[in-house]
Amino acid sequence: QVQFVESGGGLVQPGGSLRLSCQASGSDIKIYTMGWYRQVPGKQRELVAVITLDGTTTYKDSVKGRTTISRDNTKNTVVLQMNNLKVEDTAVYYCYAQIYTVATTSLGPHWGQGTQVTVSS
Repeated sequence: QVQFVESGGGLVQPGGSLRLSCQASGSDIKIYTMGWYRQVPGKQRELVAVITLDGTTTYKDSVKGRTTISRDNTKNTVVLQMNNLKVEDTAVYYCYAQIYTVATTSLGPHWGQGTQVTVSS
């Protein structure tokens, strides 16, 4: 069973910064791509940024230049550093990991419980 520990959400003023962190754990698993998605009520969950096992990154266009994703493969941790936050960045942010599970010989998406980010003055 895969478990996630997310941290770093909260309330910040426009122009401020937040750092989201997520650690995945489990027995007999192999973690591939990790990243962050976000969702607001009434809308589909959308990609914010992902990073592959070899460090290749992909960002949502609207966060490019003010967001950096990184990972530590030794700790199965992914970090999202967000700067110059805007009101439209307000959402629940979900940690994501593509994980191979030995027990079920399956490769699939796994999600954290989500952390609220609110950008407001």
